[in-house]
Amino acid sequence: MADTFFSFTPYLDGIQENYGPLEDFRKEEAQFKEKRDHLIDMEMGEANPNEYGFHQGEMAKKVDYFLKDKLLIQHQQPIDEFHFNALSPTTQPIQESAGLVHIPARVSETSENNTQMPHPSPLASPLKLLTNYGSGFKKLKGEKLIKVETETSGTSDKLSTVEIMKVAGARYVQFSTQMCDDYNYMAMHPFGFALSCLSDDDKRDVELAHLLLAAAEKVGYQQYERAERMLLRCEWVSSARGNPAQRVIYHFAEALRERIEKESGRVTMKGFEEKDEIVQGLTNTPTFLINYKQLPFTQVLVFTGIQTMVETIASERKVHLIDTGIRYGVHWTVLMQALADRQDYPIELLKITAVGSTDIEEIGTRLASFAKSLNLPFSFKSVILSDMKDAKEELFETEEGETIIIYAPYVLRTMIPTPDSLENLMRVMRNLNPTMMVVFESEGNHNSPSFVNRFTDALFYYSAYYESLDTCMKQYDEDRIRLETVFGDAIRNIVAEEGEERTIRSVPLDVWRAYFGRFGMVEIGISESSFKQASLVLQKFDCRSCCTIHRNGKSLVVGWKGTPIHSLSVWGFR
Repeated sequence: MADTFFSFTPYLDGIQENYGPLEDFRKEEAQFKEKRDHLIDMEMGEANPNEYGFHQGEMAKKVDYFLKDKLLIQHQQPIDEFHFNALSPTTQPIQESAGLVHIPARVSETSENNTQMPHPSPLASPLKLLTNYGSGFKKLKGEKLIKVETETSGTSDKLSTVEIMKVAGARYVQFSTQMCDDYNYMAMHPFGFALSCLSDDDKRDVELAHLLLAAAEKVGYQQYERAERMLLRCEWVSSARGNPAQRVIYHFAEALRERIEKESGRVTMKGFEEKDEIVQGLTNTPTFLINYKQLPFTQVLVFTGIQTMVETIASERKVHLIDTGIRYGVHWTVLMQALADRQDYPIELLKITAVGSTDIEEIGTRLASFAKSLNLPFSFKSVILSDMKDAKEELFETEEGETIIIYAPYVLRTMIPTPDSLENLMRVMRNLNPTMMVVFESEGNHNSPSFVNRFTDALFYYSAYYESLDTCMKQYDEDRIRLETVFGDAIRNIVAEEGEERTIRSVPLDVWRAYFGRFGMVEIGISESSFKQASLVLQKFDCRSCCTIHRNGKSLVVGWKGTPIHSLSVWGFR
């Protein structure tokens, strides 16, 4: 198998052979942990230390190799022919802003079709996790792994969900590397180390996340029976109604189980096709409205994007907006109000062309009624397309003297699985010669052909998202459960599916930059007044201290405690 996997088993397998009977080890273990059903109990004695062909001396060489090799992934290879999975992983410097650690987005992995790459050592996986998710990981002997920001988290000692995953990841890496650096120490003290400073709840969640990573490794190696035993533990302790860490672990454990069932030939369908809201960007559904009203991310981007448009068309009299994902259309009422208030350059016509796959005339009727109440000249046209590969310039009926703005909210990513449709839409938009194109996208990196990298990126992304839900909504809120169910479907698609069935393929801003460059697009900077607008919108949310806004190049990224969630970028055409 060409993917990279987590490496945890060789260390555990080596304990029994080198350090006496199982009973002696469990006696030592009891000094550090009271729970009976530990990860070590599940893995003990199932294989020998050379299961993967590594002896201790060989492993030490491989550790040294990967410590040197990790520097190579910091340089992006040139793009000869662009594909969304054709970029090498890039590690950006961690950005400090308002006391928060911003975990940078990474571009996608090497092409799925690249058969020249050698099969990497299992240790490549945890070392890559360490490289990409925080140089803030410290040595684990007796030191606290994560500095908790009290002014951000609201508690003095509780770790955030992302911090839980970072501690589990660092602990996972240390277990893998200490096998050869300090083998005796690790064998005798596998659980006491590095967790003594944490609360009991955090220790439980860290060990649960650690177990999830180990289960993912077993799934990657197609060791399904061993993975299933670990998943039983994950499913028993985690819960769709627990704390954020337990909730996200629950959904990832479910996704791993579905992958096992698919790869082992068991027929099972979780109904993802019936709950495809997240694939279409939460479209015209109650779930979209919940996400829009309860969480700050979308509102920050929408109002900032509209502020940018208002500045761009400040003196234009004929404005043609092409909305490639109109949803409910409520956001355009804000722009209408701003245009109606203009005194120096009264608007002569605001035209909106909305693209959709279903009848959206009702949205046009509501917008026309609102425009009439403002005395604003207005027209609305719908373009019904079941596939963007059928888009043509003449469908948009542009006229001489119009200022054209293209609005693409969470739409482009839905076409990554069908690149012909995306290519055609981009060509059509370019040929319309717009003044600007406003793009909202998720900052997740969910398109890697490597199962382990995709799993890790998704785990950190949704850990931040689930914690935002916990802060902004009540624990047993039915709207929250509905949102988490939709996100759970997306997690299952990312983790359990491959090929054409894997439709959730979000990529971060760096990938879009490279892609847009093919069409002669130039990034337009977000103005200071637009950036201020983002901050003003955020102030109305109680969770404002946890939501982070920062610049990524000329664009804006909104995140949760530094983990990027969504981006707003504005583009012009040469």
